[in-house]
Amino acid sequence: MGEIPNIEFEFVDWGSVKYVQSLALRHEVLRKPLGLVFDASIFPEERGDIHLVANHGDWLVGCMILTETGKDLKMRQVAVANKYRRCKVGARMVAMAEAKAIDLGKQKMILHARDTAMEFYLSLGYSIVGDSFEEVGIPHHRMEKSFV
Repeated sequence: MGEIPNIEFEFVDWGSVKYVQSLALRHEVLRKPLGLVFDASIFPEERGDIHLVANHGDWLVGCMILTETGKDLKMRQVAVANKYRRCKVGARMVAMAEAKAIDLGKQKMILHARDTAMEFYLSLGYSIVGDSFEEVGIPHHRMEKSFV
């Protein structure tokens, strides 16, 4: 599938309507398939994070969280609606996240990739760092991309 036109990307405030919509998308794409329940208690911890969303018309179709970790920026909770996968939504969100990291003077982007997403991040220039580990009950790898 190719790139879908008219996808708009924006940084949104914690607690905004689009932030709340991103919670629903994250639950549907990331938690529900693993049998995890919605746990609103973790969301106040996201107040200081950077929230990026992708919209197609009135529909929120992608989201991610960026957390500052000193010299680096950590990409977390990346979700793209199933219908919009393989349409460059994720790649375009990653590019925006990287630009944000550079604007903030960060040295690298780090992330914990599910093993099923590793090829995606490798195709965008990320490297695997260390051995596989388990997170939320499934295999992950730490990955990173340096900007210096």
